[in-house]
Amino acid sequence: MAFRVLSRRILNNIHCSAAMKPRNTCHTSLSTATVSSSSAATTLNLEDVEQLFGSVSTKQLLRSSAIQHAMAVDCMVDLGIWVTKLKVFESGMLRDLVMTTMRHTLYANYCGGEDAAAAGRSILALNDTGLRSMLAYGAEDAFDNEGCDENLQGFLHSVEFTKSLPPSSVSFVVVKITAICPMVLLERLSDLLRWQKKDPSFVLPWKQDSFPIFAESSPLYHTQKRPETLTPEEESDLQLANQRLHKLCQKCEEANVPLLVDAEDTTVQPAIDYFTYSSAIMHNKDDKPIVFGTVQTYLKDAKERLLLTTKAAEKMGVPMGLKLVRGAYMSRESKLAKSLGFASPVHSTIQDTHNCFNDCSSFMLEKVASGPGSVVLATHNIESGKLAVGKSHELGVEKVNQKLEFAQLYGMSEALSYGLSNAGFRVSKYMPFGPVEMTMPYLIRRAEENRGVLAASGFDRQLTRKELARRLKALVF
Repeated sequence: MAFRVLSRRILNNIHCSAAMKPRNTCHTSLSTATVSSSSAATTLNLEDVEQLFGSVSTKQLLRSSAIQHAMAVDCMVDLGIWVTKLKVFESGMLRDLVMTTMRHTLYANYCGGEDAAAAGRSILALNDTGLRSMLAYGAEDAFDNEGCDENLQGFLHSVEFTKSLPPSSVSFVVVKITAICPMVLLERLSDLLRWQKKDPSFVLPWKQDSFPIFAESSPLYHTQKRPETLTPEEESDLQLANQRLHKLCQKCEEANVPLLVDAEDTTVQPAIDYFTYSSAIMHNKDDKPIVFGTVQTYLKDAKERLLLTTKAAEKMGVPMGLKLVRGAYMSRESKLAKSLGFASPVHSTIQDTHNCFNDCSSFMLEKVASGPGSVVLATHNIESGKLAVGKSHELGVEKVNQKLEFAQLYGMSEALSYGLSNAGFRVSKYMPFGPVEMTMPYLIRRAEENRGVLAASGFDRQLTRKELARRLKALVF
């Protein structure tokens, strides 16, 4: 099957950065390397709610506000996740009830639609407001070649569909390697790559040219003993996975739309990076990357790996495209490391994560300002947005070009998205689409991310309430 509704791995991987309680301020090297955040705020206006939400309908604001407040209640999120884990959820009236509820609440707020046509309407609506879209077919975690082939058709159709939309309305087509390469094979490849890092004499005959996947500080505890080499059948499956990704990259080149590879947890991320970097070497030409990778800055080794990757790409003359995110797999990472007797690979505090994200952002902005490549700063954090705006102005990175893109999830951080867009920057919304059942894992992750402790979510709720009150007052008086 192409996917399983709430597979056990997915349910066990429900993790969120919300568990790292944020602080109200973030002082990093980025703030000292550029203008102060208060100065940057003069170009990023997040106070004028009428201007921020001028293109958002009252119906959308009301729905968004209701969901934001509901998701801020921890017990509601916990109850929802608990229900999806029940055996009776797999079929029957309970499942139908939950799916219907999800369709009209979380799904309507965080997903673009059940098929490409519906997503297209959502893209056009965003485009009318000045925002672009990252089109993400919602398939995850395939378990066999049949499922991978089926998922590939969904991704290829997404790319083909972008041709019917206004130019530049879609900034990226998004792919999860877990959807086009069997999960077991990704785990095997990651084990083999980790062991080669431990023992450089360990030969991997199937390995293509790539950039560095590990740094000296990277965790290797997932692989406790020397793994067996790939069997002929596994090598055949690897070749098929390479062919799928190559076909998707070629399709993106033809459609002139970049392909963004999502990051996942560290059990399979080495293999994902391997696929991404080998494809980037093959397809990224001139000054316009076709293949973009993702760096999760809540990992302690993120900055070191970023430096190694960009240095290798520069040496090979390959323009690198990277998306920086904080990350969404904290709980699983910490639990697995602890079970094996190792420290968590995730930063100990949210402040350390903020620092890492801002440092990496500063580094990448300097890189793309003076050379080839592009960067996507995917953040819901207001302070990070202000600091990056200030840094980009300082470096003279042009606002409307292919060097810099800001991004937030569809249905989240609307104030920051419209504030950045109003300031003249390119801004994209990450828009998953597909049947409700397919997007359930994504929706649960979003529900957890919106828990009340998240500063960005709280800021959005405050501004949304303010704008609704303003509209009500204008209507009454």
